[in-house]
Amino acid sequence: MLTLIWILQVVSALLLIVLILMHSPKGDGIAGIGNAAQMFTSQKSAEKGLNKLTAIVATIFLVCVFILGFGIIK
Repeated sequence: MLTLIWILQVVSALLLIVLILMHSPKGDGIAGIGNAAQMFTSQKSAEKGLNKLTAIVATIFLVCVFILGFGIIK
C-alpha cells in the first residue's frame, strides 16, 4: 500500500509540473493589483478545464504528501 502511495505521489508530481507549464501566461503586470485585469478578459472553457484538472491533481499530491509525511499508512 505504501508503494502505491509513493507511485501516486510521483506520478501526480510529474503531471502537476506538466499541467502548470501548459497554462497560458497571464502577464497582468501592475493591473493584477486589485483584480483590475479580470474586468477585460474571460477564461476560455479549455482553460477552465485545465484549472480544474490542475486543482484535482494538486489535491491528490497534497493528500499523498500528508499520508506519507505523517506516517498514516505503514
